[in-house]
Amino acid sequence: MTFLIVTVAWAAHTRLFQVVGKIDDTLALLNLACMMTITFLPFTFSLMVTFPDVPLGIFLFCMCVIAIGAVQALIVVYAFHFPYLLNPQIERAPHRALYRQHILRIVLRGPALCFVAAGFSLFFYPLSYLLMAMVIFLPYVSKASSWCKGRLVGPQEPPVHSVEFFTFDLHEPLSKERVEAFSDGVYAIVATLLILDICEDNVPDSKDVRDKFHGSLVAALSAYGPHFLAYFGSFATVGLLWFAHHSLFLHIRKATQSMGLLNTLSLAFVGGLPLAYQQTSAFARQPRDELESVRVSCAIIFFASIFQFAIWTTALLQERETLQPSARFGGREHAFMFAKLALYPCASLLAFTSTCFLSRVSTAIFHLTQIAVPLTFLLLRLLVRLASTLLRALRGLARPAPGAEEDVRAPLLPSTC
Repeated sequence: MTFLIVTVAWAAHTRLFQVVGKIDDTLALLNLACMMTITFLPFTFSLMVTFPDVPLGIFLFCMCVIAIGAVQALIVVYAFHFPYLLNPQIERAPHRALYRQHILRIVLRGPALCFVAAGFSLFFYPLSYLLMAMVIFLPYVSKASSWCKGRLVGPQEPPVHSVEFFTFDLHEPLSKERVEAFSDGVYAIVATLLILDICEDNVPDSKDVRDKFHGSLVAALSAYGPHFLAYFGSFATVGLLWFAHHSLFLHIRKATQSMGLLNTLSLAFVGGLPLAYQQTSAFARQPRDELESVRVSCAIIFFASIFQFAIWTTALLQERETLQPSARFGGREHAFMFAKLALYPCASLLAFTSTCFLSRVSTAIFHLTQIAVPLTFLLLRLLVRLASTLLRALRGLARPAPGAEEDVRAPLLPSTC
């Protein structure tokens, strides 16, 4: 939930600086206060998880979200008080007051819900969790209600002083470039966390090297072999998921709202890949828990990759607007992208299924999958071309020859005089 709320705050922050065109010292300090409050959210969430029955964690979490909204509102008010700081479109607009009301209403919706959630946390905390979840899905619920209202009441004429030509509405998708930048940041942080775990937990103690391994550093490092194997497998998974994500957005022309939501869900599971590394690195220490570790790791990888595949499927539904011509149905890159995005969901699902039917060798299958998938990525374009050639050959065999159909029908036709 913390990751999703941080994503909502990032989206609001991005749109906020579409409104603000220039920054002075005051705006820079306000932005720094906003960023500092956002970085405190994981700590409050840890309190919520560790002490779910104590309302203090929920209360602090809601207070952080309220503080973020209050700072963003101050940025809006300050920028509109000095119009030269605004985007030129808004600076020249005759109805700036309408813009300010429109933007403040959107900025303060989430903090208002968290304010109510903080109140309920004092005597009925389950409702607080529901209200905090509404902060994440509020833009989509609002859009769905607007769609239903339009269906029931009919389309309504826009007001005379409309603000639609420059919208600051969470209904609208973010720019593709900002989505890619945010995604690259998440992948970079996850990869960094993996190597930090290696540096922190797998450097042998000098005293242990002398006492247990007779001064042999090689022998001491060999004891951590499963940890390094798990690290390289996990890092390869992070790298290949990023590569698939990069390839996907290379073919996307426009990121829609549903694609943005699916991308956020994919990144939420990508953030769980360090947990998958911890699970697989514990195979040597806890062999009894191998099945559970494999299942957890496979589930994290499956959901991180299947949401990428869902982005691709959603883009295909509006391919004329969202995809480059080469990636559309019938394009030269369509089959290759389909295979690339389907590879990790299929591999993780296969490894997870092996824990149910082949429990004795499921760990070996999991490690084999970690080795085979990168190799398959290298040969994927060749394999796709071979499969396409084979399918064309089978279709050619299934079709009758052009003269065969005439020969079959010939005896049924009357003979010529």
